[in-house]
Amino acid sequence: MAAYIPNTWIKTAAMVALICLAACSQTDVSPPPQAVEASAALQAHSAQFRQEVVQVLPGIHVAIGYGLANAILIEGRDGLIIVDAMESAEAAESVKGAFAQISTQPVKALIYTHFHSDHIGGGRILAGNDRPEVYCHAETLAHMNRTATITRETTYRRAMRQFGTLLPEGGRINAGIGPRLEYDQTKRLALLPPTRTFEGERLDLEIAGVKLVLMHAPGETPDQIVVWLPEQRVLLPADNFYHSFPNLYAIRGTAYRDVMLWVKSLDRMRALQAEYLIPQHTRPIVGKQKIYTTLTDYRDAIQFVHDQTIRWMNQGLTPEAIVERVRLPEHLAAQPYLQEYYGTVAWSVRSIFDGYLGWFGGNATDLFPLGQQARAERFAALAGGQTALLDHARKALADGDYQWSLELTDQLLRLDPSAPDVRQIKADALRALGHRQTAATARNYYLTQALEVERKLTIGSLKISDPQLIHTVPLAAIFEGMAVKLDPEKSAAVDVVAGFRFPDTGEAYTVHVRRGVAEIRPEFPEKPAIAISIDSNVWKEIAAGVRSPAVALVTEMDKEGGTLDIVRFLSLFKAD
Repeated sequence: MAAYIPNTWIKTAAMVALICLAACSQTDVSPPPQAVEASAALQAHSAQFRQEVVQVLPGIHVAIGYGLANAILIEGRDGLIIVDAMESAEAAESVKGAFAQISTQPVKALIYTHFHSDHIGGGRILAGNDRPEVYCHAETLAHMNRTATITRETTYRRAMRQFGTLLPEGGRINAGIGPRLEYDQTKRLALLPPTRTFEGERLDLEIAGVKLVLMHAPGETPDQIVVWLPEQRVLLPADNFYHSFPNLYAIRGTAYRDVMLWVKSLDRMRALQAEYLIPQHTRPIVGKQKIYTTLTDYRDAIQFVHDQTIRWMNQGLTPEAIVERVRLPEHLAAQPYLQEYYGTVAWSVRSIFDGYLGWFGGNATDLFPLGQQARAERFAALAGGQTALLDHARKALADGDYQWSLELTDQLLRLDPSAPDVRQIKADALRALGHRQTAATARNYYLTQALEVERKLTIGSLKISDPQLIHTVPLAAIFEGMAVKLDPEKSAAVDVVAGFRFPDTGEAYTVHVRRGVAEIRPEFPEKPAIAISIDSNVWKEIAAGVRSPAVALVTEMDKEGGTLDIVRFLSLFKAD
């Protein structure tokens, strides 16, 4: 355990980056200066994630570098409070061992600052056998369920790219806000469900003699809470602050993040006049004036990007044109905690535009654009045929015009998706662009997708296989997930009403498949063609793919309607 020393901007020699880059590179070509500079900056940023447990002040410790996020330990009179729980059982086990070196008192409370998996995935491990209360905001549960049942597959694939989780040894420098995401399909989720939630602005608590205030502070997520310890003047800002330009939009895919709510939350945090700031990512900051100045710069950077995006938007500019114009003013751009290691100004501009006006940028050309195939054919014709288009793509790569090379190879791959020479050109362009990125998220995404294009990497699907975790998902979320799995082709001529009863919970649902749409209602239908009565946990396991529906039909269900009809009905919903 290390005593806390206020962080300074640590610079790492460019030679370290060159060594790393050589290990990562797929070619023998020496990296250009801009690639060396970007990698050196990102390598230096890794100092934010040196693995250690830091004692910020007596009784308050933060575990840094054990996974993507930090876990914070607060010692009370007769027990422990842990804020955030890592991303997996494996990451949490390491933290649990480190915390055990500090105290063996029982865990009285776990606090989840928001629903992101890197803050909740190891709760059962950190709690051990202590049966603590688990606190979060009331909105957190809805977001957890939505992620688990609606968007899990696509956000998982994209997260693997954003965080570089599946890159080979030496391929990832860091993940922007942590050394790595300690989670993929091989790791175990160990979520401990919340036991106490709150609505409104704040919840005042005293746990093990420690006074805490949980403050609802929407920012990176709508359910975000920050933790304030008034007696110690300690603020835990959740993901509303970390040592990087904020991720106002995440390329793994997120709903719109209301950036002005984020600014207002930062204003509330500034008003606390904290003397210790312990982020859930990156290292602590000590000193009231330093914290106030840092949070002021942070909120000003967000508001600047918001206001300038709106300013240009109101002058009729498209997102692409606004991206070219919005740059942080020098006094903000120079701050080490506003470097683009995780979020970027350009992505933020696009997200803000979309959040206010939606996908249409205002150029009528984009209202009904050519289809991808037609566009590719016209590109080839304009170039003088596919061979000529391929020559242009090769030349762009050789000239270092990597973005243009990518755009040309995209057209060629629509015409011939399996063309190995085109795939290699695209992979080389992706890799070259990746090495030029200071943003770890962009770097990791480029390099991961290069391996996918070369067919050296396939990202699998994320299965939730732990029955204990599956059983915590509400039935309402399970049925919402069913609706988005309906196969429109198989169900195009189907009009069938099915009823589901769950005697153990007293719940019932209607699933009306009607020519490509599954209407879900939380009630049993009057005259169902198919009626199923089943234990809720069995049904959840079937929906999660860990229990065979065919076996359950025989052994676990009371049913009305032919077995073959039920099998056909369930087959309308695509497997994960």
